[in-house]
Amino acid sequence: MSQCMWPSSPWPSSPWPRHGGQAEALLAHFGLPVDHRLEDFSANLNPLGPPAWVSDWLTKQLAGLERYPAPDYSAARQAIAAHHQLQPEQVLLTNGGAEAIFLAAALHARKRAAIITPSFGEYARACCAHRLSVTEIALPAPHFTLDVDSLLAGLNGIEMLFLCRPNNPTATLIDLPTMEALLDHTAALGCRVVVDEAFIDMVGELPQKASLAPLLVRYPHLILLHSMTKFYTLPGLRLGYMLADTATIKAAGSHQPAWSVNHVAAELVAPLLKDGAFARRTQAWLACERPRMAQALTELGLDVVPSQACFFLIRPGTEHEITTDALFEQLLRRGILVRHSHNFAGLNGEWLRVALRDEPANRRLVNVLKKVLHDCLR
Repeated sequence: MSQCMWPSSPWPSSPWPRHGGQAEALLAHFGLPVDHRLEDFSANLNPLGPPAWVSDWLTKQLAGLERYPAPDYSAARQAIAAHHQLQPEQVLLTNGGAEAIFLAAALHARKRAAIITPSFGEYARACCAHRLSVTEIALPAPHFTLDVDSLLAGLNGIEMLFLCRPNNPTATLIDLPTMEALLDHTAALGCRVVVDEAFIDMVGELPQKASLAPLLVRYPHLILLHSMTKFYTLPGLRLGYMLADTATIKAAGSHQPAWSVNHVAAELVAPLLKDGAFARRTQAWLACERPRMAQALTELGLDVVPSQACFFLIRPGTEHEITTDALFEQLLRRGILVRHSHNFAGLNGEWLRVALRDEPANRRLVNVLKKVLHDCLR
């Protein structure tokens, strides 16, 4: 257990960035020019987005920047509530999923938390910021499957549990019966369960079916966190939300600065959720491209964790005479940026996370991987 569990490679003192999509320090570390051409497979974003209409829509919204946003964001909250078949009072709009994570931690300041690892480093950072002591509950490699009995046994005295579903970086998904068993157990313990559903829209079925939102009526100790930036490819806009019972939402809102979400982001919520055609195109792409890429990566002899999201966790197989760090560097030199795992607890840099992109880009990635792995056998 640790009082303040920062990621092992804090940015910017390390060459390993804390998030994907940050190439500058990596290029400098490996002696490559700043204009070195790269295809980015390090950030888990929908390659089909943002929807085509968003650019013109944003231009028209600039006229509203001279006004403060509505303090209660009622239109956005109503749209989100309708999307999940909840009440608006169960929704808190946030400045990206990251703010939602920090608000959840603020509700449990100076208490005892557990984090299922390896997982997104912001949970640990949020706990550190709000002075929670943290226990790590590790998913064992190479399959990263949750041992429910071990998890439940480790929750005595824990007041808040963070988990990601589907998990980042493993892309694994805890099934619904397991989640219900976990929620039953934690309800008896008085342990709040915070589930980050940032990638739930990428599971491959309707998010209303995959999300745990319907369970909120049965489990008032459940908090769900969502990001709208990944599915709609809008990471620069910062847009997310929290779902919970009304008392929890009110308490979390008391920790949130006024006008935390800008006018443009708030107004964009309803039209994004209304665009069912974009969601269907994304689901169709996932249904085709994810199994194709899983097979292509496996055929290269890589260890590939079965994915339920828009990315894969991979590492060189036993037949490959190359380390993970060397594979990362060779891909970078050949114009492919993937995500290292040096600051994911328990991975220790031994794996790489690779985002799904469109089919031509994915084929280029496979071809470069094939060449690098072949060359290392010489």
